[in-house]
Amino acid sequence: MYQWFFSYDGQQMGPLDQTAALAQARRNPNGFAWREGFSGWKPIGEVSELSVAAAGSMVPAAGAPPPPVVGSRRSDEVDYRIVGNDMQFVEIELDPGESVVAEAGALMYKDSAVELETVFGDSSYAGQGGSFMDKLLSAGKRVVTGEGLFTTLFTHRGSSGKAHAAFAAPYPGTIHPMRLTDYGGRVICQKDSFLCGARGVQLGIFFQRKILTGLFGGEGFIMEKLEGDGLVFVHAGGTVVERELAAGERIDVDTGCVVAFTGNIEFDVRSVGGIKSMLFGGEGLFLATLTGPGKVWLQSLPFSRLAGRMLASAPQRGGSRDEGSVLGGLGNILGGDRSF
Repeated sequence: MYQWFFSYDGQQMGPLDQTAALAQARRNPNGFAWREGFSGWKPIGEVSELSVAAAGSMVPAAGAPPPPVVGSRRSDEVDYRIVGNDMQFVEIELDPGESVVAEAGALMYKDSAVELETVFGDSSYAGQGGSFMDKLLSAGKRVVTGEGLFTTLFTHRGSSGKAHAAFAAPYPGTIHPMRLTDYGGRVICQKDSFLCGARGVQLGIFFQRKILTGLFGGEGFIMEKLEGDGLVFVHAGGTVVERELAAGERIDVDTGCVVAFTGNIEFDVRSVGGIKSMLFGGEGLFLATLTGPGKVWLQSLPFSRLAGRMLASAPQRGGSRDEGSVLGGLGNILGGDRSF
């Protein structure tokens, strides 16, 4: 007998036995279900074992609109290639009429047939309707997550053939592609990690409700939520490690190394240990904990760690430009430094 897990708007429920799972599907079919053997989360209505229970409650009342379908707005289908190892960029291949949305300043190059347009918000409504209030709400969410009010939309305006646009990462690291349909249509990621994605992908906010996790989890109270059915590209520092967690499996991670996780992962914090470990262990006071089932992405070199090392080595902060040099201070004089 399988143990079932349910996910509603990023909140996980389970494990449940078959009887309890059928009852839960009958009460609320507008979510996702997972059991051992599934490659990822599936809409409850598409799970055959639960469809009998879900079918009766999914019929809308007379005159009422049907329940919303996650990822009902179709994103553009785009091809891509990622170039490089440590200093990567991604080249997107567009058919006529297709578009890709990117963060301002991410462009590396584009073909002449690709036109760019500055869009208010995340462009999920660009060319697909949407009221001004929809766009205003989209822009407001971006501001809350630390992004700008505007994004840039790149569209192939030619009548035939392929066109390309390339986008580069802002610091050394890895660009990782994600097709949102593989993860239940939703991925939670750290702020500033979104690089570009197919038109139609929605950028929202994920609010961390736990006080300790928000204060010490390394990501703050606000994270980015990527929703839809298209491709997105996120950037992380160093090398990206992808882990698939079974139900109830937990890993402890440095708070700065969490890049993204699927909506069913439980994200929390725990202390590193005793007082001695907290004070002298060098790992801070807390570690982030990620509990499955689901998938997580980790980075080996958070930008905050890289920036901290660079700042500590700056001459203005007491660092030396010739660390390891046999010339020592004499090297400064020969290099033109007159601040002696």
